[in-house]
Amino acid sequence: MKKTNVLFIGLVLTSCKSLPGDGPLASDISEQSRQSISESNQRNNLVFDIVDVDSTSAKLISNYDSKLLQRRFGIGGGVKKPVIGVGDQLKITIFEAGSDGLFSTADSKHSDIDVLVQPDGKAAIPYVGLVTFAGKTLEEARQTILSALANKAVEPDVVVNTITTASRNVTVSGAVKTPAVVPLSLTSETIMETLAKAGGPTFQPYESYVTLTRQQKTGTVLMKTMIEDPRENIYVQPGDQIFVTREPRTFTVLGAVKSNNRIEFGTNDLNLLEAVAMAGGGEASTSDMRGYFVFRYEEPDIMMDLLGRSRFDALVRKGMAPDQQGRYPVVYRFDMTKAGSLLVGQTFPVKNRDVIYASRHPSVDFLKFMNIVGRPVGIVASGTSIYNVVSD
Repeated sequence: MKKTNVLFIGLVLTSCKSLPGDGPLASDISEQSRQSISESNQRNNLVFDIVDVDSTSAKLISNYDSKLLQRRFGIGGGVKKPVIGVGDQLKITIFEAGSDGLFSTADSKHSDIDVLVQPDGKAAIPYVGLVTFAGKTLEEARQTILSALANKAVEPDVVVNTITTASRNVTVSGAVKTPAVVPLSLTSETIMETLAKAGGPTFQPYESYVTLTRQQKTGTVLMKTMIEDPRENIYVQPGDQIFVTREPRTFTVLGAVKSNNRIEFGTNDLNLLEAVAMAGGGEASTSDMRGYFVFRYEEPDIMMDLLGRSRFDALVRKGMAPDQQGRYPVVYRFDMTKAGSLLVGQTFPVKNRDVIYASRHPSVDFLKFMNIVGRPVGIVASGTSIYNVVSD
């Protein structure tokens, strides 16, 4: 009788692998990660890595989230020295001591000249000729004109003022009250100050994202983060583009939890344990406490910090590809059987559109199979009856 029971259990264990389940097991996710890396030559193969989250990696991720713009663009000490640029409109006032000079008359001892800096960076001044303005400060432009008039005008003096500064504009658009091309002043201006010139955001900071584009770089940060960490409220530069979007932050919880659902944050910050609790918590009878995962597309900078540059480059060569925002796939794994994970989970930040997956325990599939095949022969799939079958 024992041989028959052992054979029966062997068939059960073999057959339950093909039983339809509620998502992958923790071991399946690990295996798929290994296969994606080793079999990257297969078509349509998504290459990703798994990171076991501990206190160090959780802190790194949390700190990175609050310093995205700093890392990408630098905090800066304010704008560089303001200079004249192409498209700027200037008013040049030339004074002379005599009443019969090049720019003076009996009625007025000065003349006002409006110039527009051309694409070559130059503009013409009477009796001076072409003057290069682009790249010069107002004082440098003044000295250039003054030097050119030294032997032509009667004790000349020059004042140079800006009328418009097309070269020092910042474009602000999206979810702001007055989208506009905003001219920068001669003093340093931050993102928030520039947004204020456009009327400010139209939605709450915890659901408003600010995207800064500067030349070939782009960074997106939650507005609330800039308010809480002034270092993220970096200085803007001429030519920057700022785009504000409203996106209520959500995350999705799947697997062995009481409620599989897409859930709005509803708060400024959210950590992993809070997110799982919002879904009703894990199913104690079916969840695998060693298999809690967070699926995410992550910034390349943080991927290199977590994995190391050499491993990151190796994964890219294997076929790990970014999404449209330039972020790479990663799976964070948590072992909730360790007491420290409850502390780590409180410091691990949940991000917008994260997918949190609680894998089921491997025994769940075995119990399902017993329920399917056991009823016709009177076997009940409970822990006690399975134990008895194995023990006979």
